Amino acid sequence: MENTEFTVKGGGAHNAGFTLTELLTVIAIIAVLAALLMPALSAAKTHAKIAQAKLEISQISTAIISYDSTYGRFPVSPQAQATAALYQTKNQNPDFTYGGIPDSNPNPSFPVIGTFYRGQGSVPATNAEVIAILMNITNFPNTTTPTINTNSWKNPQQTIFLSAKMSGDTSSPGVGTDLVYRDPWGNPYVITMDLSYDGYCEDSFYSLTAVSNPGLNGLVLMPKPNPNTYYGYTGKVMVWSAGPDGKVDSSAAANQGFNKDNILSWQ
Repeated sequence: MENTEFTVKGGGAHNAGFTLTELLTVIAIIAVLAALLMPALSAAKTHAKIAQAKLEISQISTAIISYDSTYGRFPVSPQAQATAALYQTKNQNPDFTYGGIPDSNPNPSFPVIGTFYRGQGSVPATNAEVIAILMNITNFPNTTTPTINTNSWKNPQQTIFLSAKMSGDTSSPGVGTDLVYRDPWGNPYVITMDLSYDGYCEDSFYSLTAVSNPGLNGLVLMPKPNPNTYYGYTGKVMVWSAGPDGKVDSSAAANQGFNKDNILSWQ
């Protein structure tokens, strides 16, 4: 059987064309090249998102430190401050973590990283109130519902310490209508502040021995409340993202499993 032949005529002359086999070969080559390029394009997008997350993490950290310098206190609610004080009396972590990231540990102490203590239980705490204070937002977007910063009482100078893109929903990257600041993968940024003012910052996730032993990511054993029990950062603020996979595991080391792609402000 003869190959089907495609011809191109022009200028009055007969020109040889592509056979069907040749055409299919070219298409196959293009498909292979496209398949080879896809991983590179995907990696480039991931790297761009990581760079964006690092920038936003740096901006959050700088805004918190600037707020502290201006007011002599951290941008937190009385509830967060009281929770930190309560845990300190229990010889536990004396600082407070705003989280909202589910823990992939099969038997987590708390299902979600970052909690308020309320009665005998706890409730998840996202970074929304910190963002409301830093951005001087007094009401939730498109509502009359007041934030923790109602009437700018947590930011009386009405200073915009943080400028961030509003996402318009509660799942996309940026600051949502719930005022949660989400990373480029749509997960809340985790924020911890030194509410005990002892010069150390103890994140509720990275303070865990299972995660940070033997001093991973530059963290050190805390001298108190229980010596050799918690790891912390020598500084005022810890901000981090769960990274591209959006997951964390309190039973795994910081450089393993779900934790190894986390993006940290103190590195």
